[in-house]
Amino acid sequence: MTAAPAAAPLVTRTVPLADPGPLLERLPRDESLAWVRRGEGLVGWGEAVRIGTVGPDRFGKAQRAWQQLIARAVVRDEVGLPGTGPVAFGSFAFSPRSAAGGVLIVPEVVVGCRGGRYWLTTVGAGAVVPSTEPAAVLPAPEPPTDHGEVSFSDGALSPLTWQGVVADAIRRITAGELEKVVLARDVHARAQRPIDARTLLRRLAERYPGTWTFSVDGLIGATPEMLVRREKGLVTSRVLAGTIRRTGDDAHDLALAASLARSSKDREEHEYAVRSVADALAPHCTSMNLPESPFVLHLANVMHLATDVTGVLADQTPSLELAAALHPSAAVCGTPTTRAARLIDEIEDMDRGRYAGPVGWMDADGDGEWGIALRCAETDADDPRNLRLFAGCGIVAGSVPTDELAEANAKLLPMRDALTATPAVIMHAVTGRRA
Repeated sequence: MTAAPAAAPLVTRTVPLADPGPLLERLPRDESLAWVRRGEGLVGWGEAVRIGTVGPDRFGKAQRAWQQLIARAVVRDEVGLPGTGPVAFGSFAFSPRSAAGGVLIVPEVVVGCRGGRYWLTTVGAGAVVPSTEPAAVLPAPEPPTDHGEVSFSDGALSPLTWQGVVADAIRRITAGELEKVVLARDVHARAQRPIDARTLLRRLAERYPGTWTFSVDGLIGATPEMLVRREKGLVTSRVLAGTIRRTGDDAHDLALAASLARSSKDREEHEYAVRSVADALAPHCTSMNLPESPFVLHLANVMHLATDVTGVLADQTPSLELAAALHPSAAVCGTPTTRAARLIDEIEDMDRGRYAGPVGWMDADGDGEWGIALRCAETDADDPRNLRLFAGCGIVAGSVPTDELAEANAKLLPMRDALTATPAVIMHAVTGRRA
């Protein structure tokens, strides 16, 4: 169900801001929203407007509600960069059948940073003129709270049962039913005390600076995959598919990276993902650039085959609509998409919720950044001590169930480590075997 726009038009003011310090340190404990990479991005809090949607048209409903809201808004923007003026943070369910649906949240306060320039955006309604005095709207930085010890337990499927599901998928792929399917598994975490999202965000940002650290309506993570960025007529999508675990030994990791780049299984999986993104973007672009070969993206715990697909936008399609056109890509669903999605529904045995769905932000001009919600966890609305962690693996004909389980465990490390304050690369738990 889509929430109606505010009865009174929004009044939005954006002004330059002196360096406020690290963005994530400005967040208050409650209602924290974030999209930060290498210290730049957006953080926000408060809730001026919430737009909730469900069903197959969840993206379209959210986009139309946003356009209605913006059409009536009073905007004063003294900075004029992507991400200034009115901004909505959002996240959407992977499946149209999920009860999680989708949400757009317009914060009451946004602090942004881009290219060394900072700004402050405040939002009011009707005759209320929002203050842009930093002292009045910026909370004093305060340390996040500690949630104590954390225990982990199996989610929908045990590791052994999940390997059986993977084996079933491999049999179907070998039989010619489809070319690739991405299978996810979940793990439950329970802390001694309520979990403070700021604790997880700071640890993730520190350990994985090359990822986009995000927090939207209880979904927290650090994704390495940009589904789509739209900025002043240019479109970019970073595709990741094909993974190998790091060992912590630089020389060994270089050798592993070379083996990943040569791996026929991983190259095949990657090509499926790149092709699905290029096909979805092509109708919206006058020209596109697809590199001939992927590069190896080095993260703290794993390495991925990666390709940056770029294009020149042919129309005024907003970023959320582009994200909807791209979702679900082969990187998180499979090939052919329809068959892969049907198989996921049949054998995965869980609702992914917003895991592997688009997460990010957009502004009034349609510019924005939408990542894929990977390396993430979702808080329990009824008990803030509980989290549900997710990881997924691309399954092709050459996959091996034990290797896929090892890859899933490696992909769970960022959130497990953020919860337990363990260093990101655990030497004795990582063998370096291709997964």
